[in-house]
Amino acid sequence: MIGLAGAVLGGVYADPLLSQLVLGAAVGSVGVSLAARRLPSWLVAPLSVVALLGYVAAALWFTAQRADLPGSLGDVAADAARNGIPRLLTALIPVEPMPDTVIVPLVAAWIAGLAGAEVGVRADRVLLGLTAPAALYAGALYVVGPNADSTPWLTVAFAAAGAMALAAGGRPARPERSGAADPSGELAPGVRAALRARTLASTALGLVVVLGLAAVVAPVVARQVGTTPVDPRRYVQPPQVDSLDENPLIRISGWALNPDQKLLDVVTAGSGGPPAADTVAPTPAGDDAEPGAEEEDGLSSGQRIRLAVLGDYDGVTWRVGATYRNAGRVLPEPEPLPAARVQQVVQQITVDSLTGRLLPAVPTPREVTGARVAYDQESGTLIRPEGLTAGLSYSVTSRRENPDYSLLPSASVPAGDEVARFLRVEPGAPEQMQQLAAQLAEENGAPYARADAIETFLAEHYRVVADAPSGHAYPNLNFFLFGPGNGGGQRGTSEQFAAAFAVLGRMTGLPTRVVVGFQSPTGTGPVRGADALAWPEVLFDDLGWVAFDPLPKPNTRPKPVEQDFKPEPEDPTPPPDEATQSPAATPSGTPDPQAAPGRGAGLGTPVLVGGGTGGLLLLLAGLATLVVGLRRSQRRRRLVEGQPAQRIAGAWREVTDALRLAGRPVPDHLAATEVAAHARSSLHGAAETGPDPGIGPGRPGRAGAVRPAAPPVDDLAALVNLAAFAPGNATDDQARRAGELAVAYAAKLRADRPWWRRVLWSLHPGPLRWRR
Repeated sequence: MIGLAGAVLGGVYADPLLSQLVLGAAVGSVGVSLAARRLPSWLVAPLSVVALLGYVAAALWFTAQRADLPGSLGDVAADAARNGIPRLLTALIPVEPMPDTVIVPLVAAWIAGLAGAEVGVRADRVLLGLTAPAALYAGALYVVGPNADSTPWLTVAFAAAGAMALAAGGRPARPERSGAADPSGELAPGVRAALRARTLASTALGLVVVLGLAAVVAPVVARQVGTTPVDPRRYVQPPQVDSLDENPLIRISGWALNPDQKLLDVVTAGSGGPPAADTVAPTPAGDDAEPGAEEEDGLSSGQRIRLAVLGDYDGVTWRVGATYRNAGRVLPEPEPLPAARVQQVVQQITVDSLTGRLLPAVPTPREVTGARVAYDQESGTLIRPEGLTAGLSYSVTSRRENPDYSLLPSASVPAGDEVARFLRVEPGAPEQMQQLAAQLAEENGAPYARADAIETFLAEHYRVVADAPSGHAYPNLNFFLFGPGNGGGQRGTSEQFAAAFAVLGRMTGLPTRVVVGFQSPTGTGPVRGADALAWPEVLFDDLGWVAFDPLPKPNTRPKPVEQDFKPEPEDPTPPPDEATQSPAATPSGTPDPQAAPGRGAGLGTPVLVGGGTGGLLLLLAGLATLVVGLRRSQRRRRLVEGQPAQRIAGAWREVTDALRLAGRPVPDHLAATEVAAHARSSLHGAAETGPDPGIGPGRPGRAGAVRPAAPPVDDLAALVNLAAFAPGNATDDQARRAGELAVAYAAKLRADRPWWRRVLWSLHPGPLRWRR
């Protein structure tokens, strides 16, 4: 019966090893109890536990060696015991037998065997002894849920085994065989008849009760036959990515500012023999490799290594939105594309300074060794739940599909609920972006023509720069597309190019997403910050996700945006005959009375110029005085008026406003302590040197950056957390201290600016209108 429970649970495993291990645990636990049945009962449990530890250790060692898991047996066993239940309930189906996915079923099977044998055999309570394997079988059914095919014959076999156990263990010995006399033979005939009648009546009553219960329970059970079982996995939180990995697109600008930062070491090779020459297909829109750049083994001279796939956009942030499930070494086979050529790529990747949980790999991974991973089937991306560490080395075998890209011009794009998330355009999109998308869609009808038009427009009109600030919200993209070129607009990193393509594509009805990864120049060697890349993808029927390259070609001069994007005039152009008519000519001898005013009329030019200049200066001086006064009043309200918590919050706004005036605005997602680190890195001329702590996700600091020895706003950050998370506990002294820290920090930050920035600092009206 325990072996049948293992067979049920084995339905969600990748191979029959789990069922075999559970059967071994059943034989071992029951065998120990039977072998020790002549010993005192208090000795059986300790002996069985010792045997359990030995059996589980052997099973964990075998499964760890089978899955090529690193680490000693002690480390593997401790990790399996600590994480066995959550990993079993969050594992990707089919589950690979690994130490953390087999330890719970083995221990449960052994305990069920021990309890059943001791109660059913030693204590001769067969029905009570069957409750342990019955509970194990019910637990196996619950864990499997709707994730395996229905196998009613296992349940029938389980019930039959229980019935056989009851029949064999609960049948009393017949008197004629045992030699004992019939106890009712000495009774008087009348008494014996009454006893038999009472026995018959009780048996009939029991039969009626059983039939009544069956009539009541049977319909309830019958209604449950066709329903879908509850999946216990919905109650367990699968492995999650943190904010750093939920939107890795913001890390592009940080990597671009540190082009020499070594992130990975990659060794790429092909397996299975050299593929055909056209396996790496050149695509009209750009693929994972440059066309025509194959090496001798069939691999291209450059490899795109995918880090994350971002499919959800809310108008502010692109997010991963994936559900990662713990997976074994072999990953599920994705549904293949029709008539696509497949190339197998094997990579050995060693992590250097890359952080987070996302695990880089060439799409689509099929086998991972050397690291425990979680896998999202929809995007085909990996994470390491424990996080990446320097020196981590793992091997990935990927199957890269290359469909027939010559079908792109006539390909259609899918629609419906399945791709609704890739077509969603959040409200609030800038009108200019909508006009641009409408203009590009109007001139190009087919889906691929629209995608190609967006790609060409971005590649021809914008510049790639390394120092562009991060950001891909609607206002950022609108400034990137239409901002003045001499004011920072019309240039960006691959972050803005990919995000702008994806948003414009959705506005034209194309299902799009953004991918973040790395372009390995040779496919083998170090991958550095300069190799970080974001690119858009469009989903086509029968072709899958196709990558596009909206980046401009090297050494090309961008065209002005106004040449190709001009809103149509609202008033139509007048007819040629009306437009060419000229007003009647003035007679040559009569000057135009409005063209030559009299010499003595009006004030002289110097007077007009001087008066206008003086009035303008007076107006500017008045505005400057007004701004300075309002700024001082604002600071006084913040630092002096209100409750202590309000004054601490006002001091914090003084610090964030000062950082914004210094050109170092604080990202919205940073916590108070991270803002303090950002504030330290914004000061110049400090005494202590060391690695810059960075400003949060996507902004890794530069090694050797200068930072102050005594952080001036750490205490203020602590006071902010106190006021936020312990309302009512802030004191007047703490509020006064917060104001002093804020004023001192703002003065220091202002003193580090050039003289002209210090002048503009006091006259800047921004703090009066910036949102809080």
